[in-house]
Amino acid sequence: MTDVDHVRPVPDGVPEGAPSGGDPARLSDLLRQAARGDEAAFAAFYDATSARAYGLALRVVRNPAHAEEVAQEAYLDAWRSSTRYDAERGSAVGWLLTIVHRKAVDRVRSVEAATSRDETWNREAAPTDHDQTSEAAHASLDAARVRGAVATLTDVQRQAVELTYFGGYTHTEVATLLDVPLGTAKTRIRDGLIRLRDLMGVAS
Repeated sequence: MTDVDHVRPVPDGVPEGAPSGGDPARLSDLLRQAARGDEAAFAAFYDATSARAYGLALRVVRNPAHAEEVAQEAYLDAWRSSTRYDAERGSAVGWLLTIVHRKAVDRVRSVEAATSRDETWNREAAPTDHDQTSEAAHASLDAARVRGAVATLTDVQRQAVELTYFGGYTHTEVATLLDVPLGTAKTRIRDGLIRLRDLMGVAS
């Protein structure tokens, strides 16, 4: 039998205020028996405390599915470390809830860290409003070479490209500044970039 077999699933919808069952002395005794390898005693300890364990986990993580997982992890930890329980230092249920709280806090931190990583990745990976020609030219050519090539563009192409890549304006802002439709602004920018690509040998 594996460690996981000792821990029963937390029942769905366990009410947060459900009674713990059993008196403190009985729970301490059950935990001491579990420390000697008594699986039946640990099962009884679980039955008597699972509602409180789940309720605490739910208050911390505020997610039923995560709360169930936290409770399972806590009971698994309690089974493995039951030999370290010392009744003189506190009640059995208090010892268990300390484990639950630590696991719950760890879960919250883990979820927050994962969320932060996802948000950072999404920001960094967000596509820019440029076509592939724009990306190739902008990434491959240094500013001095680009400016030299820009001078060879037509006036309308040069205005659009300079506003976009040297002025930092979006396509929509360029259209407003030049008083032309958005499609026209995009066409001028694209044509200018194609011209730059051809002049400077950037692969399409």
